[in-house]
Amino acid sequence: MKQYDAIIIGFGKAGKTLAAELSNRGWQVAVIERSDMMYGGSCPNIACIPTKTLIHEAEISSLLYYEDFPKQANMYKQAIARKNRLTSFLRESNYKKLSQRPNVTVYTGTASFISANTLKVALPDGDIELQGKEIFINTGSTPIIPAIDGLKESRHVYTSATLLDMNVLPKHLIIVGGGYIGLEFASMYTGFGSKVTILESGDRFMPRNDQDIAQSVREVMERKGIEIHLNARAQSIHDTNDGVTLTYSDVSDSTPYFVDGDAILIATGRKPMIEGLNLQAAGVEVDAHGAIVVNDQLRTTVPHVWAMGDVKGGSQFTYLSLDDFRIIRDQLFGDKKRDIGDRNPVQYAVFIDPPLAHIGLTEEEALKRGYSFKVSRLPATSVVRSRTLQQTDGMLKAIVNSHSGKIMGCTLFCADAPEIINIVALAMKTGQETAFLRDFIFTHPSMSEGLNQLFDV
Repeated sequence: MKQYDAIIIGFGKAGKTLAAELSNRGWQVAVIERSDMMYGGSCPNIACIPTKTLIHEAEISSLLYYEDFPKQANMYKQAIARKNRLTSFLRESNYKKLSQRPNVTVYTGTASFISANTLKVALPDGDIELQGKEIFINTGSTPIIPAIDGLKESRHVYTSATLLDMNVLPKHLIIVGGGYIGLEFASMYTGFGSKVTILESGDRFMPRNDQDIAQSVREVMERKGIEIHLNARAQSIHDTNDGVTLTYSDVSDSTPYFVDGDAILIATGRKPMIEGLNLQAAGVEVDAHGAIVVNDQLRTTVPHVWAMGDVKGGSQFTYLSLDDFRIIRDQLFGDKKRDIGDRNPVQYAVFIDPPLAHIGLTEEEALKRGYSFKVSRLPATSVVRSRTLQQTDGMLKAIVNSHSGKIMGCTLFCADAPEIINIVALAMKTGQETAFLRDFIFTHPSMSEGLNQLFDV
């Protein structure tokens, strides 16, 4: 049995960064990854990087070949090929960076706990056992597949990962699920020229956002031809000679409806990837949603076993996985002051067109908590840069404490929102009042200078 100072299960953002850190400190490290197509984790292989690459390509396709489906289909095929070259490069680069370290061993196989300190690793040429002083679980998440009749038998059903491997542009893409992943794919495939239909089982579009923001997003999407159906519960899927038919019912009155397409994307959320880990053998507890239970310092119910990234539940962002690494590094080698609570609030972005970004409280949340606050709204078209970009859709919104003048929350639905929200986040985390952004000198013309107007409250 091989002994290691640290065993890391999963080659994701937190795991690979931690492996390099421990290696630099002289630890003997084992990294176990079940798939040779996932070195580096979800982000560079099946999530952030490939999707954002294709979203960029879709914007170009829409500009060059609007309403010319054959040319857009050809560009889509080329874009998939370019995406594949990029992910292959990143995957190989990630593998080399770790495997070439003298005190890091990468095992491509499936890990499962035998005890709190011992793992069995199923390799192509047989099983081995590894023992570790510290064990870190970084196995990520996996799509939730709903119970829909005919789903497993259909040749036209995809997840967000498998759809990106298809190089034939669907004429009509049906998306089951109206969450952020579904919206990004809807925006992307509409840009490439596909007809897109979204089926959302809930009665509210984008429930995490204020209604005015959600309505603005919906109006923009519908103007681009995206069909959005709420209260739509998928019932069955049936392959036809021409593609696939999805039957759904209206939750409110059970009325059945049918929609024909060439591909169905299942975008009903993701869940922690714990299958096969045999966590009970180690005494590691999970919650009702299958997420590994951790304390604020990311230790599981077994003190020398840690969990990082999506597998511990909560928000699923690569940059939070990276911050998980920072917390663990501080616990192992620092002053032990970091925990998961001190990073809030955390900003996020949804790469629709235009993109959406948010940090802090929404107006509805502020009302529920009984805060005294002011609301500032600014149409995107008021920012002159939106006109030079010809991207005038959207709005900017801020929630400001009436007494302190501190920023409580901000939502940006406009061009460059993923970049601008970082400026707002910096102001919030350093405790700035609105005057800081109101009077800040930004370059001109830029979308960020819209913050001058937004925070003039």
